[in-house]
Amino acid sequence: MKLYLSIILTAMLLISAINIILGTGIWHLIVITVIVCTALQFALDGLIAIIINKMPDRLFGVDNALYSVSDTEIKFYKKLKVRKWKDKVWELGGLGGFSKKKLTDPGNPKYIEKFIIECNKGVLTHRLSYPVGFLPMLFIPNIFAFSIALPVAIVNLFLNILPTLALRYNTPKLKMILKRMEKTSCSR
Repeated sequence: MKLYLSIILTAMLLISAINIILGTGIWHLIVITVIVCTALQFALDGLIAIIINKMPDRLFGVDNALYSVSDTEIKFYKKLKVRKWKDKVWELGGLGGFSKKKLTDPGNPKYIEKFIIECNKGVLTHRLSYPVGFLPMLFIPNIFAFSIALPVAIVNLFLNILPTLALRYNTPKLKMILKRMEKTSCSR
């Protein structure tokens, strides 16, 4: 969480400073616009998360092809070394009632299935946040749409891509655990 907040605050300071130096507007309007754009990003991301969290779990099931991860994608995540940095990604699933920070009941197939469903919900939430993050550009007047709202949206995009990668990296491993459990229970 500290890492994310540091990135957000640093981006806000940089965007404000660059706009003030370039003289895109009055300094206090620049600072206020940066704060408003950042707050809008939080609000829009939160709204998407609330909507997705209200959707029925059956839409995000373990076998839903929309959330399957290909072998090529798995190799890509290995090249990105997702395993090394995924635990530093801000995880707010606990606010919706299910934390994905760590496995708390790894021996329970129902729990693993719920974990996969929550990962799939998280993936959709973050993916929807990619384009929605650019909506404030439509409501911010004049040059600020490009000098402030666009950079804030790009930071938001980056901060939404990271958890998407971490969730997609974890899902195949969880599916393997679930398959092993199902095989073990069938062979008894």
